Amino acid sequence: MRIGINGNRLVGSGDLALVIDHIKGAAEDGFPSYWLAQHPAGGLDALTTLALAGREVPNIELCSGVIPSWPRHPLALAAQASTTQQSLGGRLTLSIGLSHKAMLEQGLSIPFEKPIRHMREFLEILVPLLEGKPVSVRGETLGAEAAFPAVGPPTPVLIGALGPQMLRLAGERTDGTILAWAGPKAIREHVAPRIREAAERVGRPAPRIAAIYSVCVTDDAERARDLVDGWFSGHGDVPSYARMMALEGVHRPSEIAVVGDEAQVRSRLLEIAESGVTDLCAGEIGANAEEEARGRALLKSLAPELV
Repeated sequence: MRIGINGNRLVGSGDLALVIDHIKGAAEDGFPSYWLAQHPAGGLDALTTLALAGREVPNIELCSGVIPSWPRHPLALAAQASTTQQSLGGRLTLSIGLSHKAMLEQGLSIPFEKPIRHMREFLEILVPLLEGKPVSVRGETLGAEAAFPAVGPPTPVLIGALGPQMLRLAGERTDGTILAWAGPKAIREHVAPRIREAAERVGRPAPRIAAIYSVCVTDDAERARDLVDGWFSGHGDVPSYARMMALEGVHRPSEIAVVGDEAQVRSRLLEIAESGVTDLCAGEIGANAEEEARGRALLKSLAPELV
């Protein structure tokens, strides 16, 4: 399992320089990857941020966390991702996802209709274009007649997939999945078997399983868990996340988070590695600079052992 750094907590800042400095720090500390999501109503564009950061920060894979599919056409996203990939010299991994019904319908007035069909047709357009192949798609929810010149390397694609249908789609059509609020039991028993079986069935390579976890090294675990529940209040009410928590046998986001002293966090990360996760997207949290430094030091020390 590769340990990368997740910068999602900085998305809401709208501060480009702050995010680029965070990426620089991750690269200087030897982490192989950095993950940055696109909030549907966020102030920073994830791919533009990664393209600009890559000009200053070499030798680190730069990955979008989930970019919601509904707000932009796959043709537009393919063009942006291809441009970013050329800028980064082949270091981009693109992650996309459906987002959530409430966020789309209440926040953006976009109907959340036929999500599986939408994602299937989105991929039928996006993936070939990223591989330099023409597309001719007239679907129920999306369509495109287009071709891009094959300039630069193809862009790997991951999709946010938690349910059986999305995991099957991820395994059959993409390079893997990116998860949130999925614990090691749910990954080991539900996610990994389904996505691997789907990939194997169509002759694709073993899929990547990237997983986002909040990580906090602290001597006050209860306070840290209260912070997680406060920051991510409402996530447990999202149906897909609630199902993952039920599979894990927990009820709160903080029970998925990796929280405790050095020994406890190390043990939890080893358990996650053994569950089938290929890429840990570590969202570092802490109540103060000391806790953040302890967390970064532990992740640095453990990273070589888990590769």
